Amino acid sequence: MIEVQGVSGQRVAVLGLGRSGLSAARALRAGGAQVLAWDDSPEAREKALEEGFEIKDLTRDGAFGDIAMLIVSPGIPHLYPQPNKAVANALREGVAVDNDIGLFFRSFAAAGWAAHDVPPRVVAVTGSNGKSTTSALIHHVLQEAGKDVQLAGNIGRGVLDIDPPEDGGVVVLELSSYQTELARALTPDVAVFTNLSADHLDRHAGLGGYFAAKRRLFAEGGPDRAVIGVDEAEGLFLAGQMAEAPGDDRVIRVSVNRKLAGPGWSVFARKGFLSEYRKGRQAGSIDLRNIKGLPGEHNHQNACAAYAACRTLGLSPKVIERAFHSFAGLPHRSQLIAEKDGVKFVNDSKATNVDSALKALKAFGKIRWICGGLEKEGGLSALAPALENVTKAYVIGREAAEFSLQLEGVKAEICTTMARAVEAAMSEAQPGETVLLAPAAASFDQYDNFEKRGEDFIEEVRSRL
Repeated sequence: MIEVQGVSGQRVAVLGLGRSGLSAARALRAGGAQVLAWDDSPEAREKALEEGFEIKDLTRDGAFGDIAMLIVSPGIPHLYPQPNKAVANALREGVAVDNDIGLFFRSFAAAGWAAHDVPPRVVAVTGSNGKSTTSALIHHVLQEAGKDVQLAGNIGRGVLDIDPPEDGGVVVLELSSYQTELARALTPDVAVFTNLSADHLDRHAGLGGYFAAKRRLFAEGGPDRAVIGVDEAEGLFLAGQMAEAPGDDRVIRVSVNRKLAGPGWSVFARKGFLSEYRKGRQAGSIDLRNIKGLPGEHNHQNACAAYAACRTLGLSPKVIERAFHSFAGLPHRSQLIAEKDGVKFVNDSKATNVDSALKALKAFGKIRWICGGLEKEGGLSALAPALENVTKAYVIGREAAEFSLQLEGVKAEICTTMARAVEAAMSEAQPGETVLLAPAAASFDQYDNFEKRGEDFIEEVRSRL
């Protein structure tokens, strides 16, 4: 556990008692704070009460009269579309509002670090798509290289649940916009920005607010190194803001759309080959085409970002390449779950928006595509460039008929349920084809989350093999 610093003797409130909320409450108590907790769920309150935390309704007027700080869990809005009542109360009374990420960065450096030969470092990864795979890949490479490394944040353990790092240790954090937008301290040693596409727009009042939340990871603390995907205008702008000159190698630009030239530091992938350039000369390369855990252009972007981050930590290209080959990938993200009679079965349930689904469709040819669910804003027109790869679509979800009407030029069957979709796709699949779950939609019309949807797909496939 990372004990929170600077709170001894203070009364600190925690709003939201899920994984991150309870973790923050424990770390605050370990740091000497008196913790008051609140959640709208009676079950969550009961669990906190069993752990000895005082329960206080923070939504009531005057609730913050003796409270020094409010710690808010990621899913609770503090500004848009409208602030939670407890957050509004705190702000009106001048109480500082933070989250577990802010607590982590203000508390990470401990007194014992004076004895370290090499201070521990933090690599923080954000972006719209690929941040989980990129974070897990960095963690895997460092682990294979024999480093003391921990994975936390949106993936792995809660940030305050990790062990105090050893000499030369590395903590890899996956951070969502919900986490970066509110943290009062953001000081990673290496910050990674994968890409940007429209998502969570109601929470951030539009794309500009969403990008601003991501940008805080770079602007607030000034990382020693910034790895930035520059295939979108926002990433290109961010790289320009962070670099002092064209040759400033504190910024590593990443692309899968074009060769990156110039005097600076860059990593790019073209036609399945990763290349690293520094000061106009090639410094490393990897053939990504036969790495099973990283299929498709979107995973090549993840590989470039992870490669760049690991290079900043002193790893050689050969060490990174060797680790790439043993990376199995993450569940529900271009996950190869089976292969039989020349047909591949791939679970990309995490493709919950059009942009991520587009990347999944581009990664494979001759696709039997299982799609559908709770559609997000913007429609499906952006999928058009990859629909030529689709042999047939099998549409699930409560609004399957409406969803299928947007798939112009694609033969589609309305299946509604996962069982029916898998049965139909498997019965019709031919050698050389891929049965791909890439929904391009949220799961909440039928499942609790995308993990449950992916698990259902896996179960239905394996029960028929």
